[in-house]
Amino acid sequence: MTSRHLFVALALALLAGCASRQPAPVSDRAAPPPAVVEAPAPVEPEKPAPKPIPTHTVKRGETLVAIALQYGLEYRELAAWNGITNVNVISVGQVLQLAPPMGMGQTTPLAVGPTPLATAGPPIEARPLANTDKLKVEPRGQKLPFSEKTLSQLSVPEAGGTTVASAPPAPISAPASPEAPARPPAPAPEPEKASPGTDSEDVDWMWPVKGKALAPFTDSTKGVDIPGKKGAPVQAAAAGRVIYAGELRGYGRLVIIKHNATWVSAYAHNEKLLVKEQQDVKKGQKIAEMGSSDTDQVKLHFEVRRNGKPVDPAKVLPAP
Repeated sequence: MTSRHLFVALALALLAGCASRQPAPVSDRAAPPPAVVEAPAPVEPEKPAPKPIPTHTVKRGETLVAIALQYGLEYRELAAWNGITNVNVISVGQVLQLAPPMGMGQTTPLAVGPTPLATAGPPIEARPLANTDKLKVEPRGQKLPFSEKTLSQLSVPEAGGTTVASAPPAPISAPASPEAPARPPAPAPEPEKASPGTDSEDVDWMWPVKGKALAPFTDSTKGVDIPGKKGAPVQAAAAGRVIYAGELRGYGRLVIIKHNATWVSAYAHNEKLLVKEQQDVKKGQKIAEMGSSDTDQVKLHFEVRRNGKPVDPAKVLPAP
């Protein structure tokens, strides 16, 4: 009995051992997929930094017109670039931009002319739509091929009408047209003249008044003083556009003319101004009369500036 029990116990132990044995693990020996290598993103070249806009800090006693003259600018544009609505009001310490802001370009007024009317065509002849006592419009004529049958049909009289013998029409000779007169040759187009605001360095200068300067040019005087008689004509030293005509402290009654994108000229201490702002003037045109406004004697203070920097007129203008 004991041996049987031992045998059964051994058999159960063997069976339990076989049941608890785990199967051997199966590994996947397939080759792993290749690693995906991402291409590096293209490096964009760095954009050059925009050039800083030049500025000017307003000092005590300065005016917008004087600052514009100092840099060879038009005071109206300087006011627009800085959002100034009253050109007579600026503050000490205010920083002014001396160039248009980004995205704001310089504009020039467009010349607007009258729109031409449409050219009239040939006159249209009025014709009645039906027969009248004086004019027959029906029936309209038609072309038929020549034959004996057609001729006999045309010889048959219409109801209530009379027979009309058909006869070949007499040839009509076209009147000789008179010879058209020869047209004169078109004049050659004139060369375009440089308008104010071009980048040309060439300016046809002349002295605005006659006389000898009281003193030579210096950096402190910024120009030359030429004495004269009260009321004597002051002429434009070159063609251009008036960008200022008014009174300015230290200059009296002043005219500033812009000749191109580089050169401006100034005429100070006048008695009377004869031009207005935005007016185009010609070389030698009378723009003012000499006087002594804001000074102690009758004289013309004359300045020539290149990009706002004063230049000795004697080095630019022809010899008087």
